[in-house]
Amino acid sequence: MDTYNSISICHIAASIARALGARPPEHAAKPLNALSTLLKKGCGCETADRVLMYNPDAIAMWLFQKYTDYFLPVLEHTQLALPLRTVMPSVTPVCFGSLYTGAMPHVHGIQEYVKPVIKIDSLFDTVLRSGKRAAIVAVGKASMSNIYLERDMDYYICGNNAEVNEKALDLIREDRHDLLVVYNGNYDSASHKTYPESELALNALKDNINTFAGFAEAVDKYWKRHNVLLGFATDHGTHKSEEGNGAHGSDLPEDLNIMHFYGVKPKS
Repeated sequence: MDTYNSISICHIAASIARALGARPPEHAAKPLNALSTLLKKGCGCETADRVLMYNPDAIAMWLFQKYTDYFLPVLEHTQLALPLRTVMPSVTPVCFGSLYTGAMPHVHGIQEYVKPVIKIDSLFDTVLRSGKRAAIVAVGKASMSNIYLERDMDYYICGNNAEVNEKALDLIREDRHDLLVVYNGNYDSASHKTYPESELALNALKDNINTFAGFAEAVDKYWKRHNVLLGFATDHGTHKSEEGNGAHGSDLPEDLNIMHFYGVKPKS
C-alpha cells in the first residue's frame, strides 16, 4: 500500500508568518507548533528576526532516504526534519502557490502548470503588512519569479543559478530583509533532462545542498545580531517516468512526499 505523509505543505505559510510575528495569510492552514517549539528551544523565544527560505525544486523525500549522506551539510545547520505532503497536481507553480499562501490550489487559483500572479493573501503580503521587508531571488522564467509579483517588496530576477546564489549571498551580507526567499531549479531541470538518479541530477542535488550550507555559513557570519530561522524547503518530489526521464505531477508518493528541514541560529 502506498504511504503518504500526513502533514500538508499548506501549514508552512502560517508557521513562517508566526515565526516572524505576523498574522497568518487569510486562507492558510493553521501553523505547526513544531516550528514555534524549535525557535523557543533554540532562541528562547517563539519569533525570529530573520527568516531565510531556500527553495530547491523537486527534492523528493525518497532522495533523502536513499542518499542520506548527501544531506549531512543540511542536517548540520538544521534541527527539525519535517515530512510533508505536497498538493496536486504536483507541479512547481501549484506547489509553491500552496507553500506561500497556505491554501489549496482551488483557493489560490493555480491548478495546472501556469504562472499567473496569485491574487489571494500570501506570506509575503502578511509579512509586508507587519512592517517587515521581504525579497525573492530567482531566475527569470521560474514560478517563484512570477507568481508573487505585484507586491511592494524586492525582486531580484537573475539569468542563471550562479547569479541567483551570488545575489543571495550579497543580500545576506547586506542584512536588509526580514524574509529572504531563494529559488534554485537546477536539480529539477537535470532530472527532466536525464532521470532523477543520473550523474547530472545527483550532482545538481549535491549543489543544492552545498548552496544551502553556504548560505547558512554566511548567516553565521553576517546575521549574528539576529535570531534566525533557516528553511531547506522544496515544493514537490519526482519519479522516473515510463519514458525514462524525470517527471512529476502525479499522485504517486514519490511526487507528493517531501522533506523540509528547519534550523535556528540564536543571536550572539
